[in-house]
Amino acid sequence: MESAPRRRDDKPWTFLTNHARVLIAIARDPGLRVRDVAQDIGITERAAQLIITDLEEAGYLTRTRIGRRNRYTVNADRPFRHPAEADHDVQALIELFTGRGASPGAARPSRGATGAPAPARSL
Repeated sequence: MESAPRRRDDKPWTFLTNHARVLIAIARDPGLRVRDVAQDIGITERAAQLIITDLEEAGYLTRTRIGRRNRYTVNADRPFRHPAEADHDVQALIELFTGRGASPGAARPSRGATGAPAPARSL
């Protein structure tokens, strides 16, 4: 029995790596727990921890221990790693996906039940 030919758009690839997704998640909320990062992105906690360690070792993140929690600072002036993009820093990526720069205390936008940003409330 022959199966239908596989369409090219069925391949499971994406434009962003998990490293980029972790960096963006932390830029949105510098106080996220590793568990929350993993859940938001759809990876294991161990994978999230390894990626955070990679980003710290490469200088993209700085970790500060506050009590039992970690708070991260994104060093957004670091360049992309690939030579083709090395003349750009990650600030542009963060701004593209968060709508703002990587400020250490930036609050994460509220999300509705669908995961979309909650509508702004007027006072």
